[in-house]
Amino acid sequence: MRDLKIPAQRHPEKARRPDNVQPKKPDWIRVKAPGGKGYADTARIMRENRLVTVCEEAGCPNVGECWSQGHATMMIMGEICTRGCTFCNVATGRPDALDVFEPGRVADAVQKLGLNHVVITSVDRDDVDDGGADHFAQTIRAVRHRSPATTIEILTPDFIKCAPEALETVVAAKPDVFNHNLETVPGLYPEVRPGARYFHSLRLLQRVKELDPSMFTKSGIMVGLGEDRQSVTQVMDDMRAADVDFLTIGQYLQPTPKHHRVDRFVHPDEFASYEKAAYGKGFLMVSATPLTRSSYHAGDDFARLRSARQRRLGLA
Repeated sequence: MRDLKIPAQRHPEKARRPDNVQPKKPDWIRVKAPGGKGYADTARIMRENRLVTVCEEAGCPNVGECWSQGHATMMIMGEICTRGCTFCNVATGRPDALDVFEPGRVADAVQKLGLNHVVITSVDRDDVDDGGADHFAQTIRAVRHRSPATTIEILTPDFIKCAPEALETVVAAKPDVFNHNLETVPGLYPEVRPGARYFHSLRLLQRVKELDPSMFTKSGIMVGLGEDRQSVTQVMDDMRAADVDFLTIGQYLQPTPKHHRVDRFVHPDEFASYEKAAYGKGFLMVSATPLTRSSYHAGDDFARLRSARQRRLGLA
């Protein structure tokens, strides 16, 4: 049996890669170890509902803080991804069949946690005709039914092997925020995100706005992978051309020696300058810090995002 706790079995596609030295983290990256009653309660609800979270699978550094507050990002469609991105700690391989009862279990967990805002993401499912689009839609509808006051943010795959109707299915389910991460600058895609295409992902975000102009769109990149400032600002311009509302920028952290190396640790002052530049380009909301992740403080950020749109429209 495959043991996903063993890195070599978790990432068989990386087993033959040479080790990359993992540099010592600077003080501004360090976080407290997870623990406490809130953390334990969240973990219990996840286990009782047999749910997978990206917080655990991707090794997020903020898991202790978020789970202690009862916040967790649900990862649907299993724990095994059909892609082998060199930055990602989610296991790679052939996934199990989709679980038709999973949307209901996600909705039950959201209700038990009493979430005002939930983030739902997934592995890539290139083995499924629609990439899991209908499963996303069913999960959104199930959460709406059980917790109608909860706002829903989704973080989706790129649906690159699917018909256009796949994206239409997800947008028609009316999530409040549609997030799809570009992850890095286009020049690093062949090494960092080899199964994806930069302009396809950009076009996907643009199509969401075409299908539903009222829907908030969001995307993020990591820095410290080998990009330069000019390429980062070009990504900002590309996102704004696609009418993306919310930009996140965070520090890349290397999960294991077999993953893409950390080129450098970006200083907090540089993140602050990225944030200033992004607001100058017209984003409604920007989160750019070393520990920023797509779903970090997502609920608070959504409230700020909604307020920013109202101010821009002169409604507040």
